[in-house]
Amino acid sequence: MEKKLIYKMIRQCFQQYEHEACEADYEKLYERIVEEQAQEEQVPLFELINDAVYEYLTN
Repeated sequence: MEKKLIYKMIRQCFQQYEHEACEADYEKLYERIVEEQAQEEQVPLFELINDAVYEYLTN
């Protein structure tokens, strides 16, 4: 369930930037977000997702 939610939130971020990504990119971002979420429990999920997508797009 959580994985679907995170994928949906990632997709929404990509739509904001008018960008498409492949399944491998979604999986890479998902793994990174879950890892960061475990380390930084106080940071809201949407912030982690927005930061990860923004960094992905700018690098």
